[in-house]
Amino acid sequence: MYPGKWAQEFPDKNAIVQAITRETVTFAELNDRSNQLAQLLWADGLRPGDHVAILMENHLRFFEVVWAALRSGLYLTTINRHLTGEEAGYILDNSEAKLLVTSSYLAEVAAGLASYAPNCERWLMVDDTVDGYESYESAIAQHSTEPLAEEPAGQFMLYSSGTTGRPKGILRPLSGKMINDDAGPLGGLQQTLWGFDSDTVYLSPAPLYHSAPIGFCTATLALGGTVVLMPRFDEIGALQAIEDFAITHSQWVPTMFTRMLKLPEDERSGFDLSSHKVAIHAAAPCPAGIKRQMFDWWGPIIYEYYGGTELNGFTHCNPQEWLAHPGTVGKALLGVIHICDDDGVELSNGEPGLVYFELPAMPFEYLKDPAKTREAQHPEHANWSALGDVGYVDDDGFLYLTDRASFMIISGGVNIYPQEIEDAMILHPKVADVAVIGAPHEEMGEEVKAVVQLADGIEESAEVAAELLDYAREHIAHYKCPRSLDFMDELPRLPTGKLYKRLIKDAYWGKTDSRIV
Repeated sequence: MYPGKWAQEFPDKNAIVQAITRETVTFAELNDRSNQLAQLLWADGLRPGDHVAILMENHLRFFEVVWAALRSGLYLTTINRHLTGEEAGYILDNSEAKLLVTSSYLAEVAAGLASYAPNCERWLMVDDTVDGYESYESAIAQHSTEPLAEEPAGQFMLYSSGTTGRPKGILRPLSGKMINDDAGPLGGLQQTLWGFDSDTVYLSPAPLYHSAPIGFCTATLALGGTVVLMPRFDEIGALQAIEDFAITHSQWVPTMFTRMLKLPEDERSGFDLSSHKVAIHAAAPCPAGIKRQMFDWWGPIIYEYYGGTELNGFTHCNPQEWLAHPGTVGKALLGVIHICDDDGVELSNGEPGLVYFELPAMPFEYLKDPAKTREAQHPEHANWSALGDVGYVDDDGFLYLTDRASFMIISGGVNIYPQEIEDAMILHPKVADVAVIGAPHEEMGEEVKAVVQLADGIEESAEVAAELLDYAREHIAHYKCPRSLDFMDELPRLPTGKLYKRLIKDAYWGKTDSRIV
């Protein structure tokens, strides 16, 4: 299942629609253009197992680059388009990509990349060109729209976000299958768990460089469904898109739910959401209060999963399971869960510890970094791997995530997990976003500090700070509550919803010159 099949079955059907401009790409166009790029890659000498990269905004041509790589047996690295030239150049060089496709929209960053990645052999730019780049459109126009004689299935090789240091390339082996026999690991999940098929109209409100959006979009196309692509998330635009395009399936991160719920009732009501049958969310556990509000609004259509780009494990819960086990991220569908302490000793149900998944063999490695790969493995079981999340399993086998291990606060010898505090405080109507960190404290080692982005129209004041601290004390045990609170105009979140908590914490520990308040 891939665009070649659907280009024969319904060539004029829309494969991709841009939500704002209404521009479209049909399956015939997607198939032809990805074939042309695949022919170019072959002519340039790229062979299965080689690497290519893409640095691009949410652009309709993104998908033809993806499918050209996937139908050529290549590894494809998507680069975060918000990175600086140095950061993007590191990934381009580290991945050993032989070709980069970018866009004129990102020309300022793209112009200096060659100095960081001298071994990249070809540089293509969509829409326009700058020095050092060829026209992408002109380059592929010189090649046939016929498929390659053989089309081995390629693979994504994505990078961790790098919130705690240099990003790591996540390398998984190629499947060895042909592209027409391989819908990818997500294709089967989408069919089985959420009913994706050729009638699906899937809304993608997130950046394509991130693993879940590009994975879900690619699998939707592999199944013959239509992707409705938002150039960027905005609350009203997402609701409007569900109505305008009769969206059947969608995927979100919890911060998107929060932002939509913070809209005035008269702004977010009145949209026709009746076509919307499945809303999937992941990336971080959703605060239980936020998720209950979403159920009240959208009904029991919200599904949750937990898993990393590493695909070392996967949990899932449907709406009924979550309502019966509030706060869970589901039961394991891939891998056996083990909860272990810092020494690797397995813990009993209900006890929080590092979450490991057991598979028959280690499913990934971090590119050129055996030490980091080993750190992800259990001290005694090389086929158990962890992503750095802390959680526990209940007696029914449902997993609950407590926090990231690296975010844990140790105050006076007591372990405190910020996520629980953040989940409580985000429900206050004056809070738009919140991060809880450990700040230095002479006696306790660390103190719990809340950093709050206020809702629109709310002014910073000592009275508001006191109100929010009192609210926290009403909802969680006092020893966990923030001892102090600072305000920040906007918390540093990636467009994927992930919080750059390190940037906040470093300012308090004297590691940057940033001002928080």
